[in-house]
Amino acid sequence: MEKLTIVANIEATADQIGTVKAELLKLVEKTHAEDEGCILYTLHQDNENPAQFVVFENWQSKALLQQHLDSAHFKACMAALDGALAGFSVNEMTQIG
Repeated sequence: MEKLTIVANIEATADQIGTVKAELLKLVEKTHAEDEGCILYTLHQDNENPAQFVVFENWQSKALLQQHLDSAHFKACMAALDGALAGFSVNEMTQIG
């Protein structure tokens, strides 16, 4: 299988922007340090809407992405964000060009 690209769109509630940003930054650091198969994992914050975040990821395989999703640090981040998000969507993509 070709490498897998993930685009996660995350919208914080207005009163939780700082918390969401801090938790996502921790997740980026731990993912880079601990997760096998992570090629790229970057966090972006919208310049006009600070509640809007995008995580852009490249993984060597879907199985290695699943290991990330099953990791303690990913689960801890999701638990910390419970109730702090106004929206969350994930797109699995394949690079074609």
